[in-house]
Amino acid sequence: MIENILLADSGIGNTREMMKVLMQIPRIQRSRLTVLHVVSPQTSAVAMAEKWEKGGKTLAESLTALGLDPGNVNAILREGEPKDLVGKVADEIDADLIVMGSRGLKGLKAILGNSVSQYVFQLSSRPMLLVKEDLYAIKPIRRLLVAMDKSPSAQASLDIATNLARDIENSEIILVHTIAKLSGKLEQIVQDNPDNDPVLAEAASKLRRLGIKYRCMAPEGKPGVRIRELVDQLNINLLILGSPDHRPTIAKGMPDLDQLIGGSLADYLRVYADCPVLLTRMEA
Repeated sequence: MIENILLADSGIGNTREMMKVLMQIPRIQRSRLTVLHVVSPQTSAVAMAEKWEKGGKTLAESLTALGLDPGNVNAILREGEPKDLVGKVADEIDADLIVMGSRGLKGLKAILGNSVSQYVFQLSSRPMLLVKEDLYAIKPIRRLLVAMDKSPSAQASLDIATNLARDIENSEIILVHTIAKLSGKLEQIVQDNPDNDPVLAEAASKLRRLGIKYRCMAPEGKPGVRIRELVDQLNINLLILGSPDHRPTIAKGMPDLDQLIGGSLADYLRVYADCPVLLTRMEA
């Protein structure tokens, strides 16, 4: 259940438009919203004062753009590094969802470019909705694609999609399980009816019971490529997928370099999918 949202507003990008779209959903309208803006440290008191003044204006502009009453929203202005403070504030307010922008940097560019969104995701266990700066438009959420496998994070993705879809009129959830190579009995099962795919069957049954419109798809091929194609072909408004945390406890305070350099499905799709991407994170 999404009851407590942190919007990390840098003053640029599409995050405000994304939040406007989310606020069209009655369930989200009942959520508590915190808007955070971070100002970078300065070497002089005069420069710092200017930064604080500008940051305060950015927060005010955000509340105005979202049509929010300042008395009914938690607006926070902090000084420091955004990549450190976003996660810290999310923990302070116990956020159920972090909404933030993404430049869509990949691999080493994400590291060298000091990617805030990727850094926060790697060190946070909280769901994050990433909105690329170069998206042409943020559309109302009607079609939600959920990437499914047998991981707990995929189940968490399904739960979020279900909670949203139940509150969106004429919504549809597309359940996708990509298979590297179809063969034998599984190939026949999937061709006859993707609802019977062993990974999708339970999720499909749940959506039927809840009366939520859905489709099951089990395409063959590389997961990232096939999901990216489906996002375009089906005009998906929101992609939801998980990223299991395989790091040992001792490493949870450090970014996962294997994923930072682009080795994960989540990293591939946050860069290449042409729609907002909601990433869930649970321990594997």
